[in-house]
Amino acid sequence: MKPSTVVVRPAPGKKSRAIVRIGTITVPAAIGRSGRTVMKREGDGATPITSMKLLSGFRRGERNGRLATALPIHRIRADMLWCDQSGNANYNRLVRAPFGAGHEEMRRSDGLYDICLVMDWNISCRARNRGSAIFFHLIRPGYEPTAGCVAVSLGDMRRLLPHLRKGTIVRVV
Repeated sequence: MKPSTVVVRPAPGKKSRAIVRIGTITVPAAIGRSGRTVMKREGDGATPITSMKLLSGFRRGERNGRLATALPIHRIRADMLWCDQSGNANYNRLVRAPFGAGHEEMRRSDGLYDICLVMDWNISCRARNRGSAIFFHLIRPGYEPTAGCVAVSLGDMRRLLPHLRKGTIVRVV
C-alpha cells in the first residue's frame, strides 16, 4: 500500500499560518515564524519547502495513552533531548541527558511535544546548519508561529494520526 501524502499549504493572510490536508481531512496549522523557504538554515524560523517522510513519533505517556496510528510512536522519557548544535557529531539526533551541547528537551513543560512526529528533514542525510528538530507537533494557543515545524491542535492531530505511518510524505508547498 502506497503511503498517504500530507499537504501543507500556506493559508491566506499570514506567512506563519497554513492548511494541512490528508485525504478529505483539512485542518488549520501554524508553520515557521518566517514562513516557508527553499533555503532552510538553522535558526531562521522558516519551514522548509520540500517533501519529507514521516519516520516515527514521540508521545507523553502520562498525557496521551495509546494513539490510533500505524506510525512507530515512542514514549518520551525525562532524559530525552534533541541536539540542535550544528557543529556537534549528534546534530539533529535524539540524545540523552546529561548532554552539554545545545539541545531541546523532548519532555517540554508547554506540551508542544506531547505528540511529536519526526519528519526526515536533515536526518537521513545531515548537513551542518541545514536545520534541526523539524517536527510535526502540537500547537501553541492562538496558532502562534513555530520555529520551523508544522503544528496542529491536539484534536486535529488525533484526527490525522490514523492516516499516518512510517513513510507518509509531508509535502510543504
